[in-house]
Amino acid sequence: MSATSPEPAVIAEAALVLARGGLVAFPTETVYGLGARGLHEADVRRIFAAKERPTGHPLILHVDGEAMARTLTTSWSERASRLALAFWPGPLTLVVARAPHVPDVVSGGLNSVGVRAPQHPVALALIRAVGEPLAAPSANAHTHISPTTAAHVVRSLGDRVDLVLDAGPCAHGIESTVVDIVNEPPRVLRAGAAGLDALRAVVPGIVYEAISLAGDAARASPGLAAKHYAPRTRVLLVDAGAAVLSELRGLASTSSSASPAHRLGAIVWSEAATSELEAAVSGGGLSLTTLTVLPAEAPAYAQAIFAALHDADAAGLDALVIERVPGAPGWWAVADRLRRAAET
Repeated sequence: MSATSPEPAVIAEAALVLARGGLVAFPTETVYGLGARGLHEADVRRIFAAKERPTGHPLILHVDGEAMARTLTTSWSERASRLALAFWPGPLTLVVARAPHVPDVVSGGLNSVGVRAPQHPVALALIRAVGEPLAAPSANAHTHISPTTAAHVVRSLGDRVDLVLDAGPCAHGIESTVVDIVNEPPRVLRAGAAGLDALRAVVPGIVYEAISLAGDAARASPGLAAKHYAPRTRVLLVDAGAAVLSELRGLASTSSSASPAHRLGAIVWSEAATSELEAAVSGGGLSLTTLTVLPAEAPAYAQAIFAALHDADAAGLDALVIERVPGAPGWWAVADRLRRAAET
């Protein structure tokens, strides 16, 4: 299926699967989502079972625009309209007051619910064909790497999904930004593809501080677990530049049967780290199973990072060293994902 031209017959088939209570993985501009009819509790619970996700973790309801979003809340503010006008369809989730008919399981039992209109023709066509909101977290096992291709979905969930719609790689490759507009001041709960400066241009008072929650603590947004977006491979996040080579040499020298690190990988972006690693490998001073060089621009890096983490898992690495990204505002979502992937 083309990313720009949904096939009506395929969309109709997917809508029938959903109408029967099934699960459909579908592309968005951020990552692939695992969809079910969001206003049907039994359907939504299938998502939690497939992902092995704790039921206290809320889901996002995907809509085709503001009119559908308004039906899911008891209070749609002028601020919500401004943000929706500026960012929808697109990678922004708004946390609003939950309407009574939205099942508790969608919101983790809270009185709020996240809603967004995705900017992907396949996703929008599917929502419109079903005629109601779709609950859709990322289409992967709980806390593991988000999928940016259909192959990632199949590798992670297998036959736990009834149908996977393949429209190629996702454009952003990183999840939506989540903003709570129920409470004051409006607050970013999860960094994502919509940048903080762009949000503040519409609502100047929006604040942000990274949140990490342990266990089953109540949360108004997905993606707040301390350990999240993580490969099965052990991840070590190190400072940019020479620290990458130093860490890899340390792992190689301490490798043993009790603490194996024979299969090492690295993900870097800076010219300094790249040239040092390439020289060490070509000179025989370091053995790497994988070396991935990602772009030094934040949007391109974000689009590629989850695929690189999937590749690291597929390579069966014992350890993966990742070069820390810049601290500039444009890197906020990437930095958040890497920090959670490296949590122990």
